[in-house]
Amino acid sequence: MIRTRFAPSPTGDLHLGSAWTALASWALARRDQGAFVVRVEDLDPPRVVRGSAAQIADDLRWLGLDWDEGPDVASAANTHAPYAQSERGAIYESAIVELASRGLTYPCDCSRAEIARAASAPHPGEETVYPGTCRDRDPARAMKRDPAVRLRVPEGTRIHVPDGALGAIDQDVSRECGDFVLRRGDGVFAYQLAVVVDDLAMRITDVIRGADLASSTPRQVLLARLLGAEAPRYVHLPLVVATDGARLAKRTGGASVRALREAGIDARAIVGKLAGGLGLAPDDAPRSTGEALDAFRARAIAWPREPWRVPAEWSHVTGA
Repeated sequence: MIRTRFAPSPTGDLHLGSAWTALASWALARRDQGAFVVRVEDLDPPRVVRGSAAQIADDLRWLGLDWDEGPDVASAANTHAPYAQSERGAIYESAIVELASRGLTYPCDCSRAEIARAASAPHPGEETVYPGTCRDRDPARAMKRDPAVRLRVPEGTRIHVPDGALGAIDQDVSRECGDFVLRRGDGVFAYQLAVVVDDLAMRITDVIRGADLASSTPRQVLLARLLGAEAPRYVHLPLVVATDGARLAKRTGGASVRALREAGIDARAIVGKLAGGLGLAPDDAPRSTGEALDAFRARAIAWPREPWRVPAEWSHVTGA
């Protein structure tokens, strides 16, 4: 059975870029009588906005995007609270223990400044590659600061990932990423670890998300394999951008679902525009999620290749 998920970060309003991937994930699951899961990525407390997770869940329901399960297993359909990563630390720690037992982790007490000085300067748009400073140091040494835990990426690890929208993603993880962090020095579990452990635990078969996360995918596939499993299938959709083509920001007009809702724009209008842009429906006429799903079932799956622009008629609507 197909199982998809939507994993928002509760750092503010649900924006159209997130609603775009949520609708695509929901529609793919519902098309084949699968399951759709919502999981809140709230691991980094300073970034979490109080009340944001509840508001995102409310806006998803308002759009007509229901989900099938959550930590409160006794709840009725579509009344589940989403899963929250902040409540799942024990399974992330178990994954680190498993990797450590096979010699695949080590402590790193480098500061960001030390890493930046030691690493080669990245090209524009690339990440700084950790140079392996602590890889072969004594793990029992006196640490300069609370250490992070890094994955010891096997040399020559090249990962090829088929992608339903991009075609394929190919990366030499050892050279282009290096040994990446699994848990920060302050105890916060890294996104790369948590997302993999959760996708495996929740039996997610298909991940649909934005193209801005494509570069993380080979690391996640590698982690899944090291944990003895196969990663899900991936679709990295083109991003939603502002009316003028600029990247979405918190104040981008027409980007906030809550602001559109409070401005009196109907959920069917939003769903219809998104469904048309995603290729779920033949046009962007107003539709409920159920009507968009009916249209999607009658069409071949052909995910878009170009960014989708916020409709000009919504560009005057800004959030708080």
